[in-house]
Amino acid sequence: MIETLEKCTICPHNCGINRRNGQVGRCKSKDTVKIALYSTHNFEEPCISGEKGSGTVFFSNCNLNCIFCQNYEISQQGKGKEISIPELAEIFIKQQENDVENINLVTPTSYVPQIVEAIKIAKNNGLKIPIVYNTNGYEKVETIKMLEGYIDIYLPDLKYSDDLLAKRLSKVDNYFEIATEAIKEMYRQVEKPIFKDNGIMQKGMIIRHLVLPNHILNSRRVLKWINDNMNEVYVSVMAQYFPTYKSKETDDINRKLTKEENKEIENYLYRLNLENGYIQELGEHEEEYVPKWK
Repeated sequence: MIETLEKCTICPHNCGINRRNGQVGRCKSKDTVKIALYSTHNFEEPCISGEKGSGTVFFSNCNLNCIFCQNYEISQQGKGKEISIPELAEIFIKQQENDVENINLVTPTSYVPQIVEAIKIAKNNGLKIPIVYNTNGYEKVETIKMLEGYIDIYLPDLKYSDDLLAKRLSKVDNYFEIATEAIKEMYRQVEKPIFKDNGIMQKGMIIRHLVLPNHILNSRRVLKWINDNMNEVYVSVMAQYFPTYKSKETDDINRKLTKEENKEIENYLYRLNLENGYIQELGEHEEEYVPKWK
């Protein structure tokens, strides 16, 4: 599987560069794995973090260029440390030894071939807890198929229904079609969710959507698509947006959500047939929950 990096088409950008020879494409990733942090995270959805926390591994670099990314230091500026595949497998085992609920792979797209190899090594060394694939949603169906049997829980974003908005804010083409096709494949693999007696998800999918200020119609259309296509899936509607990175200088998204905007989405959500999931309360100090990158 590592050979696929010799002409990389892991994500929809299809750069075709040879990462094994040191070339880098849109995501700036090489053949080595680059991570910024691994830690116990207690602020994911309740069925992911539970009381013991989720064993997150934050990967550096990203195939999107979101101007509002809260993790821009690692996703856009590449802060992190290069490690080997065996070292990544060792991190998975260390996380399990810390008694976390799962291994949570955050922004893993660029490193799918390496991650699969690391999972194989870790499972041979006793890894048993669920593995979460926490993605921005801009994925190729073919790449998601490579993950079948290795991923227990898919946690994709569905950021945009409006491709023009996706182009302006994240610098990608055809986001909605590409993301929804990938999400359909994820759903095919895991289907209906399975939980332990304590409410912790063992298998399944949660679709996340971050509500952006001044773009409530975008959110309504995202939620309507989920309702029309897979209304049994769990949905997580997030109100944690705050302006950071380049969004501070972008007029339509240089503020937090208003109470009125949040209430409008909440009311719309309740009018749909979606039965499972979470809606985040509007907070005041979202900046405090961004990890400190080491």
